Amino acid sequence: MSFEIGLITFGELTADPATGQLPEPHQHLRHVIELAEVADQAGLDVIGVGEHHRSDFVATAPPMVLAAMAQRTRRIRLTSAVTVLSSDDPVRVWEQFATLDLLSSGRAEIIAGRGSYTESFPLFGYDLADYADLFREKLDLLLRIRETNPLTWSDGRFRPPLHEADIAPRSLQKELPIWVGVGGTPTSAVETGARGLPVMLGVLLGTVGSHSRIVDLYRLAAERAGRDPATLRVGLGVQGHVGRTSAEARRTMYPHFTAGFRDNNHKRGEGFVLSPEKFDAFTGPQGALVVGSAQEVIDKVAAYHEVYGISRLLLHVGFGGMPQARILESVERLATEVAPVLRRELAVPTVTYAGATDRR
Repeated sequence: MSFEIGLITFGELTADPATGQLPEPHQHLRHVIELAEVADQAGLDVIGVGEHHRSDFVATAPPMVLAAMAQRTRRIRLTSAVTVLSSDDPVRVWEQFATLDLLSSGRAEIIAGRGSYTESFPLFGYDLADYADLFREKLDLLLRIRETNPLTWSDGRFRPPLHEADIAPRSLQKELPIWVGVGGTPTSAVETGARGLPVMLGVLLGTVGSHSRIVDLYRLAAERAGRDPATLRVGLGVQGHVGRTSAEARRTMYPHFTAGFRDNNHKRGEGFVLSPEKFDAFTGPQGALVVGSAQEVIDKVAAYHEVYGISRLLLHVGFGGMPQARILESVERLATEVAPVLRRELAVPTVTYAGATDRR
């Protein structure tokens, strides 16, 4: 199992901390597409686009953004990060990503999630009281669509049944990859492991080991369902920046990260000003954020790998309106200085669960 390295972008619109100016949406979308081009040319493996239904994000329709990326790239894999499946129609999600798979010559993926931003639920007429049940039912249907066509289905309560439905197009890949995005909810981890689906662990703040119990539960659930936990993929999505030096990386990231954390999280009740001292703690050796020189980033990812047995890293770069030039410099360093070392050193995953470490 090779180790994959890529990027995440949310396309958030954050005012420049120095000038107070907001980016123009059309220009920011061009920057998002340029990010994919540079990542592809530099040799990164994956790029993900997050889904947020608010005016301070430009990526309300990730499949369209990913389709534009597909036409400007050649080899990088293209995924949502995440698709808020609970408030979407699995039939439409399949159609969009199967079309993306055809456009990209077989490079599409889906990371399905419940959604930590919940604006899409009232927007599309869903009740947050059904948050978990919506995701469970819709993921079931999406997996059935991937497996069978035409499809007869009548197992849900949130949409009408399907009878011999021809759901097209079919993906170019024999099995279009579907991951599940999981945060800190144990139930999500258990259900994902029982299904035998790859998991993308979303880490925001805290420490490197703060989600270890979640991954343990994921692998234990897989084992109890008769699956080999060592065959299941665990990915990590985390914010970070690769700088020329440790000090330069932190100095570049801090004002933008704290602005984004304040401005783009406030509508879900998590916006606050992150002090320099707290930021330093979150970027230190045990902190969750992947920030620093190339060697520091290598060491931090290796630490995550040791705890979780990850085989994919998606670094969320530029959060909070970091200038495009600084983002692209970080991407180049990630691709040329970090990725070769991680691919070489972490090619054999470490599987950690139930208090035991098994090198396979």
